[in-house]
Amino acid sequence: MSWLFGLNKGQPEVPPGLPAQPPPPPPPAGGSSGGGDKPKDKWSNFDPTGLERAAQAAKELDKSRKCSAGPVSSVDVTVILTVSSVLHRQEYEAAVEQLKGDQMRIQAEERRKTLNEETKQHQARAQYQDKLARQRYEDQLRQQQALNEENLRKQEESVQKQEAMRKATIEHEMELRHKNELLRIEAESKARARVERENADIIREQIRLKAAEHRQTVLESIKTAGAVFGEGFRAFVSDWDKVTATVAGLTLLAVGVYSARNATGVAGRYIEARLGKPSLVRETSRFTVGEAIKHPTAKRLKSKPQDALEGVVLSPSLEERVRDIAIATRNTRQNNGLYRNILMYGPPGTGKTLFAKKLAVHSGMDYAIMTGGDVAPMGRDGVTAMHKVFDWATTSRRGLLLFVDEADAFLRKRSTEKISEDLRATLNAFLYRTGEQSNKFMLVLASNQPEQFDWAINDRIDEIVNFALPGPEERERLVRLYFDKYVLEPATGGRQRMKLAQFDYGIKCSEIAKRTEGMSGREISKLGVAWQAAAYSSEDGVLTEAMIDARVDDAVKQHLQKMNWLHAEEEAQTLTPPPTVSF
Repeated sequence: MSWLFGLNKGQPEVPPGLPAQPPPPPPPAGGSSGGGDKPKDKWSNFDPTGLERAAQAAKELDKSRKCSAGPVSSVDVTVILTVSSVLHRQEYEAAVEQLKGDQMRIQAEERRKTLNEETKQHQARAQYQDKLARQRYEDQLRQQQALNEENLRKQEESVQKQEAMRKATIEHEMELRHKNELLRIEAESKARARVERENADIIREQIRLKAAEHRQTVLESIKTAGAVFGEGFRAFVSDWDKVTATVAGLTLLAVGVYSARNATGVAGRYIEARLGKPSLVRETSRFTVGEAIKHPTAKRLKSKPQDALEGVVLSPSLEERVRDIAIATRNTRQNNGLYRNILMYGPPGTGKTLFAKKLAVHSGMDYAIMTGGDVAPMGRDGVTAMHKVFDWATTSRRGLLLFVDEADAFLRKRSTEKISEDLRATLNAFLYRTGEQSNKFMLVLASNQPEQFDWAINDRIDEIVNFALPGPEERERLVRLYFDKYVLEPATGGRQRMKLAQFDYGIKCSEIAKRTEGMSGREISKLGVAWQAAAYSSEDGVLTEAMIDARVDDAVKQHLQKMNWLHAEEEAQTLTPPPTVSF
C-alpha cells in the first residue's frame, strides 16, 4: 500500500500478508548526505499525495464498512495501521522540529543576553578607566597647584625678607646720617661758642661804638628839623596873606566834601528808586542796576505778548474766567486805564504764581514777586521797605504786576490777631499805598487761607478767583504735558543719555491720571522730574513702564502721607485753641 502515501518509491512492493517494513530512520541532525553536499530538508522525500490517497481510501473503506457488515479484512487493518503510523510519525517529527526551534531560540536569547552583558561590562570597564584617568589628572592638577602655591609663597617670603632687609638698611643709613649730622652740628656749635667767647670783648666794643654813632646822628637830625620847622612857622605867621589863603582853602575843601557826600546820597536814592530792586522783591522781570553792572553789554529784550494760558492747565470754567481777566488787563494797559486788584486762593501748587507771570507777559507788563513771610522779620524797617516797593513799582514805564505770595502772612486781621506794632505799621503802610486804584501797578494776592485777611484788604480786592485742584481731565492733560516735557523730548532729542521703552504712552498717561487723584499740578510736575531721574539713574538709561509705575506708587504714598499730616494738624487745631504768636 505504499503507493497510497508515495513512500518507498523504487523499492519492491511488500506482498500482502507480510508486515510492512518500518520506515527508514531520519538522518541525524547536522549530518550530510555525503559528498560534502548541503543537508537536505527532512520533508523533502515526503509526498503529500500519499496522505490524500490514504485518507480517500479510509473514507471509502468506512463507507464500504457501513454498507456491508462483513468482517474486516487484513488489508483494511494494514491500511489503518499504516495511516496511524504515518500520522504518529508526522506528529513526532513536528514535536522534534518544535523542540529544536525552541532550543535554537533559547540559545539565540542566551547569546543575546551574553552579548548585552559583555557590552555592559565593557562600558563599565571603560567608564571606570575614564574615572581613574580623570582622578589621576585631577590629582596631578592639585599637586601642580599646590606646588605653584608653595613656590609663590616662597617667592613672597623671599620678597618680604628682601624688603625687610632693604628697609633695615635704609633705617640704619638714616640713623647713621642723623648721628653724623648731630655730631657735626654739635662740633660747629662748640667751635662757634669758643670763637664768640674769645672775641666777646671785641664784639661788645663794636656794638657800643655803633650805638653812639646812631644816637649822635638822630640828635643832629632832630635839631636840623626843628630849626627848619621853626623858621618856616615864623615866616608863615608873619605873612597874613598866606594865613588867609590857607584858611579859605581849608573851608572850601570842607564845604566841597560835605556837598559831594549829600549829592551822592541823593543821586543814589534816586537811582535806587528808579532802577534798583527793593529788598522785599524776590524776583522781577525788570532790568535792574545790579544786572546792568554784571552784564554791561547786555541789551534789554522786550518780551513779546503771548497766550496767558500757555503751559497752564485749568478747568474749562476757570480757564474762561482767567482768560477774560488777561484780555481785560492787556486792554487796560494799552488804554492807560486803572488796573484791577485780584485775589487768587486755593491749595498750593495749583498754578497761581505761574498764571501771574503769564498774565504779566501777556499784557506786556513787568512783574515782581514778593512773599509775605519776608515782611515780619524786617521789624522797624518794614515800613520803609514797603514804601520802597511801591515807589519802585510806580517808576515802571510798562506797568508793574506786583504779585504777593503767601499774603496772609502779614495782611492778617488787626482786630482779632495779636500782631506786633512794627507789623501793624507795615500793614498800615500797605493799606495807604493801595487805597486807590492805580494805572502804574496791578496788585495780585495769593493765599491758601484768605479768611485771615484784614477787612480793609478784602475791600481793596476787585476780583476773587478760586484755583482748585485739577479734575480728571485736567490731570490727564497735566500728565501728558509733563510726560512730553521731561520724558519724550529728552528721549527723542538724542543729545541726552535717555531712552524710552516701547509701550502705549497714551493709555499709560490715562492710567496715571486716574491714580493721581487729589494731587496738584506741582506734584504732577515733580512726578515727571522723578521719571527723568529714574531713567538717568539706570545702567542703560532706558525708562521702562515698570519704572514709571514704581515712581507713581511712591508719589501716591507720599501724597497720602502729606494728607494724613494735614488732617492730623487740622484735628489738633480744632481740639486745642491756637497759641498766641507775637509778630
